[in-house]
Amino acid sequence: MRPHAALVALRRGTPRLNGGFVNHSVTVPGLPFDIAPEGPAVGTTWRVENEALAITAGPRTDLFLDPARQTSSAGADLLRLVGDVSGDFQLTAHVEVDFKDTFDAGVLFVQAAEQTWAKLCFEYTPQGRPSVVSVVTRGDSDDANADEVSGNRTRLRISRSGRAFAFHASHEGEWWRLIRYFSLGSLPDSAAVKVGFLAQSPFGAGCTAVFDNIRFSPEPLAQLRDGS
Repeated sequence: MRPHAALVALRRGTPRLNGGFVNHSVTVPGLPFDIAPEGPAVGTTWRVENEALAITAGPRTDLFLDPARQTSSAGADLLRLVGDVSGDFQLTAHVEVDFKDTFDAGVLFVQAAEQTWAKLCFEYTPQGRPSVVSVVTRGDSDDANADEVSGNRTRLRISRSGRAFAFHASHEGEWWRLIRYFSLGSLPDSAAVKVGFLAQSPFGAGCTAVFDNIRFSPEPLAQLRDGS
């Protein structure tokens, strides 16, 4: 696995005595807005250096509302770094993950409400294969596997056009393959959503995801399915 400079990096979230984090903002190269931690810390740390954001998930961390759970309030939650974005946008990043355990992942994330969100994951499957996985949650989470990837690095993109969202992935650096096209319910076109990054390790002792070559555009995609 190729080491990344951000893994020996500089800036971390500052822990509170109760295990949470001071809610300070984080400036990330490529983003025109700051992001800040939200959700339970559960051992997660982050750092920014060399034009990259590195997030290390704590052990047994996940964000998923299992449709088989017994109560609507139960479900896994974790810390993510997000900012408010209004209107159309595209968020793109290279994602590199030090995969160790099943479902370890680096994730691009978008959230409209507490139980209304979606994540585009570069994830380690039970078969031991890095893969692109999407989860859309509207009260309950679904779970859909897409491409298998050779290696521990790929490119992911979230985009919005009005009330519609799209997930794309590009493994060769040219063609963007549509992974998911969806809505987050009756969201007004101009309503702000939370957009950002997280790392997860549901069955492991933790993993680090590095996000670099981060790009943001306040424009919708021209086409969903032409590879652009």
